[in-house]
Amino acid sequence: MSRNVTILGAGLVGSLLSIILKKRGYEVSVYERRPDMRAANMSAGKSINLAMSARGWKALDLAGLRADMEPLAIPMYGRYLHQPDGQTAFQPYSRHNEAIYSVSRGELNRKLMTLAEQHGASIHFEHKCHGVDVANNVVQLSHNGADKTIQADLLFGADGAFSALRTSYTHMNRVNCDQHYLEYGYKELTILPGATGEWLMEKNALHIWPRGKYMMIALPNTDGTFTCTMFMPFEGEVSFAKLNTPEDVHHLFDTQFADAKALMPTLIEDFFTNPTASLITTHIAPWHYKDMSALIGDAAHAIVPFYGQGMNAGFEDCTVLADLIDTHGNDWATILNKYDTARKPNGDAVAALALTNFVEMRDKVADSRFLERKKIEKELGNRFPDRFISVYEMVSFSHIPYNTAIQCIQAQDKLLERIMNEGDFFVNLAQSSFCDSLTTWVNEYHAAVQQLDFGKNATG
Repeated sequence: MSRNVTILGAGLVGSLLSIILKKRGYEVSVYERRPDMRAANMSAGKSINLAMSARGWKALDLAGLRADMEPLAIPMYGRYLHQPDGQTAFQPYSRHNEAIYSVSRGELNRKLMTLAEQHGASIHFEHKCHGVDVANNVVQLSHNGADKTIQADLLFGADGAFSALRTSYTHMNRVNCDQHYLEYGYKELTILPGATGEWLMEKNALHIWPRGKYMMIALPNTDGTFTCTMFMPFEGEVSFAKLNTPEDVHHLFDTQFADAKALMPTLIEDFFTNPTASLITTHIAPWHYKDMSALIGDAAHAIVPFYGQGMNAGFEDCTVLADLIDTHGNDWATILNKYDTARKPNGDAVAALALTNFVEMRDKVADSRFLERKKIEKELGNRFPDRFISVYEMVSFSHIPYNTAIQCIQAQDKLLERIMNEGDFFVNLAQSSFCDSLTTWVNEYHAAVQQLDFGKNATG
């Protein structure tokens, strides 16, 4: 017999999970602490953007939702770099012209909520969870000032980085949990459209202003705006703590982001109105309790946003659960055990990948040696398509497990260093002896990584 399911959180993952479960015959009730965001007047540029990639699209395909979501997505085929002196450069993401897709979190969430209700899920807004009696699956809520309890049958915590279910897990024996804050925060700003609603920068790219110890990015929205996000230390010589007046902000943007500032007439208003938010990474083990409850999405593995994989990883959690349900029916003890075993290593891996990519985006994307390496990676992929794929392409354009991808980094570093130490790669390609050596090195790399499991999908 199918079990009734309670989901905490009507965000992206909670809403998608409710649709997947409804399609498999479950009765689903979702409890969301916030008011119904569909009743709020939010523009697309006022909520942090997401980068949908292969793992996210796979989950939407599984739920039959791709056609509903494609109108919200703008393809971005690479990074568009902006230097302080005004020079720009474009770095393609993929040798096959593949794209990641800019999607407004707010637009996507509203659409998923509507679809969840259309598929029969019940969403209860303004219900705040204060805790869960995990051993008895009793959920403690408040609504309109009144306390209430829910006896859950099967419970999922999809309630984000500060999950009430995860917090309740930590009160139990043999649960390991930690959280780590970066010394950096972020603030959202906006680039407005032109007079006729057009995009004023390249539409099909993720724009980056790398400045060493801080940076700004911009992603396109369907209404012609770009959502900009400034990442900067909270304290220090150049930090949010030093930007206290309009003059401070004007000076920073005049010297470091002049091309963007020219397109930001609401810069000062946005800067002093929008909050400075924190960046957190969380780890917990286990992710589930018996056959009764489990964490999913950010509740299980909140990560920093620098690989664009937070939503994609959460959606992949849903894909894995769906596959396990289809395989094991209503044997939730087996389903949740296998889910935990498969996804926990991948959750840890994507968290580490995101932190590594922060350094790349902030410091390295403007470095000449790094740019040369990226060109070599593309050429290796073209010459040896069955033996070499960059880690970035593994993460963004494949379903290779995150844990496999991260284990390839050291081997790829060794291969690329060996190649680059031989001098100008593209000049050397004219020499047959170098090409012979290159083939040997790539074969050695391929043999080393074949010990890893590329064949399995993300279910492990």
